[in-house]
Amino acid sequence: MFEIKMPKMGESIEQATITKWFVQEGDKIEEDDVLLEIATDKVDSEIPSPVEGVVEKVLFQVNDLVPVGKVIAIINTGTNGSANTENEDSISTNSEEVINQPTRQPADRPISQSANQPESNSSRFYSPLVKSIAKEEKLTQQELDSIPGTGKEGRVKKEDIIRFIEQKKSQPYSQPNITRPEPVEGQVSNKSKIHSSVGAADEIIQMDRMRKLIADHMVMSKQVSPHVTNMVEADVTNLVKWRERMKDVYQSKYKVKLTYMPVFTEAAARALRDFPMVNSSVDGDKIIVKGNVNIGIAVAKPDGNLIVPVVRDADKLNIPGLANSINNLAEAARNGKLSPDDIQGGTFSITNFGTFRNVMGTPIISQPQVAILATGTIEKKPAVVETEFGDIIVPRHKMFLSLSYDHRIVDGALGGAFLRRVADYLEKFDGNREV
Repeated sequence: MFEIKMPKMGESIEQATITKWFVQEGDKIEEDDVLLEIATDKVDSEIPSPVEGVVEKVLFQVNDLVPVGKVIAIINTGTNGSANTENEDSISTNSEEVINQPTRQPADRPISQSANQPESNSSRFYSPLVKSIAKEEKLTQQELDSIPGTGKEGRVKKEDIIRFIEQKKSQPYSQPNITRPEPVEGQVSNKSKIHSSVGAADEIIQMDRMRKLIADHMVMSKQVSPHVTNMVEADVTNLVKWRERMKDVYQSKYKVKLTYMPVFTEAAARALRDFPMVNSSVDGDKIIVKGNVNIGIAVAKPDGNLIVPVVRDADKLNIPGLANSINNLAEAARNGKLSPDDIQGGTFSITNFGTFRNVMGTPIISQPQVAILATGTIEKKPAVVETEFGDIIVPRHKMFLSLSYDHRIVDGALGGAFLRRVADYLEKFDGNREV
């Protein structure tokens, strides 16, 4: 018998949700056949079988949230036969500990609750652990329903209810009928939904899981960080001419398509070293200045969703290295081949509005970062140039750069100086460089 365990999907990921099984008990499988699909709050992944055999047991169902390292299936490889039943039983028993999941019961047998536990009038799910804490702390159902959840689809986790209880105890004189806590960092406020009327010609599209995650993250970011956006116009004529001269060389020498993004990334990485406070995050009343410059590059996927893979130690890479890394990550993102590690640990982000020929924009910060750079389309414009014979009007290639930053720790002077430094690096780009 061979045990299939929930794999480690990233440094900080301790659990994953099973979203689809491709096999059933009794199915014959070959090595590398896809067994199931799992999802974290970052990325979806398919899990192949490392062995061939017959699926003996499937220990978890779709939508179960399973801890890393837990046995999720057993494959009969034909080497031990059915003699290992004692081991199978012990595995099955241990595997019933699903995080924040109810015991699976038929639809006509609802999960029973103790008479002392809050009864919910809504369809919101609460794990037995959360219900037990609510019972011990004598929370009303109204209080329980008001807790903003940070789990999958707004589910209330242990940390959420503990945080709510601590806030409640720290405000003993608050009015008893006010039960909704103030939004805190990392949470989305559980405000009432705004309903829209639907006409006969309207089409209703259900958000997929990724779109829901993006929506929740964007709302949370705006609630957590007071956004300010600065803009500057940069003359990138030297850069445009250099790319025209070098794109065939890069294709031939490095087997990579040369875009402007590696140069934008290089300029941002250099500016982050010049202004390290922009390469930081906020933890309560503490500022964490990051030691590494890990830059996330926003990539639009074919399904219309957005994902931000991370170029690690971007300040240590040259243009060819950045070009190769960015292209590989973008291709993996569009093909759904990113690993969880590919999208973690970013300290700063860049989004390229110029891809869609947009002039400029005001992007939303990717938490827990404190700034994001937007690059607009490059356009040829008439510009006034000073010469020894006087001012003349000549065509130049120009673009807008936008920086959205968290005004809690990045003031206008710092944000403006950083953005200006990025523009300076682009304007002073050496058009004679070979790499």
